[in-house]
Amino acid sequence: MFIHVFAYRMKILLHHRETIFWTMFFPLILATFFNMALSNLGSTEKFSPIDIAVVDNEQYRQNANLRLTLAEVSEGDDRLFNLSVVSAEEADKMLKNNKIDGYIVAERPIKLVVNKSGLNQSIIKSFADNYMHTVSATENILARDPSKIQNHISSIEDRVNYIRDVSSSGAEPNTVLAYFYSLLAMACLYGGFIGVREISDIQADISPVAARVNIAPVHKLKTFLYSSMASVTIHIAEMMILLAYLIFVLKVDFGTKTALVLLTTVIGSIAGFSFGSFISAVTKKSEGFKVAVLLSITMACCFLAGMMSQDVKYIILKNAPALLYVNPANLLTDAFFSLYYYDTYTKFLTNITILTGFIVVFCTVTYLIIRRRKYASI
Repeated sequence: MFIHVFAYRMKILLHHRETIFWTMFFPLILATFFNMALSNLGSTEKFSPIDIAVVDNEQYRQNANLRLTLAEVSEGDDRLFNLSVVSAEEADKMLKNNKIDGYIVAERPIKLVVNKSGLNQSIIKSFADNYMHTVSATENILARDPSKIQNHISSIEDRVNYIRDVSSSGAEPNTVLAYFYSLLAMACLYGGFIGVREISDIQADISPVAARVNIAPVHKLKTFLYSSMASVTIHIAEMMILLAYLIFVLKVDFGTKTALVLLTTVIGSIAGFSFGSFISAVTKKSEGFKVAVLLSITMACCFLAGMMSQDVKYIILKNAPALLYVNPANLLTDAFFSLYYYDTYTKFLTNITILTGFIVVFCTVTYLIIRRRKYASI
């Protein structure tokens, strides 16, 4: 009986084109568009030289160190500044017309003039402060112990940056991954479409197929269990296709913990199916209404998980962090993130444990509802 129900249910679901489109082809299409839109996102974050000016006064002409320093940071492809040497009046005019982000006046200490605050202005100020600190240190060494000046000069020429932005697992930070991880979480939750159909197909007051199922000489719960196994099998296969497409075609990096990534995808698929079954069981309306409810909740969860904008997720983390732990899409996204970024499994296990708890709750409530549902006539 199991093989019979399982096989025929798979044939029925595979012939349901609308469900197959939303659970497999739509995520594939969306992933392709994501890749087209986000492939050059990293290049937009490339640093561009900052436009500044320096006032060509008597102090500047006599300050050989400042002239040499500004010349060095304003040359080459990796230069920090695009430097203009102008008069004080011209510098004011350029700043007013937003042709430069600020200008330097070679006074003692040097003076920085800006007309607004921002990243570029902060970089210019940092450069000016660093220059003044270096000059002050050099003068102090010359006054106290001139023999150490050579070591000081060597340390200035061979400065080393001891801070580097890396994840704890050694994986390269990549903001684009958040969108693909959210997409995969959405695709997992789209398994709810199949869950809605499973419940609808055993509710005799919704469809003729369900009426025939209820009068068949097979226990309704057994039929539901066998057909659910077929549905979950199909959706897991769809998720494996999507995952393979993301990894091998779009080159999305999921880290080195492949087995756990697969496990997370399987658990996410089951969570999506059980969530859809839960929505269908507690909603006593038509199948179309149930799909609308499921789609609305799923998209809201994906939005709060940062699929449309990563800023949303950080706003929630700051103001209402509890929402992150009741959002299945966020739990899945964070699980993928933790496998990619962290070399420990604490965060991953926390997310998977909570998600598994949701699956148990959804399945238990669904079971309690459908086992009590009776029909006076069919």
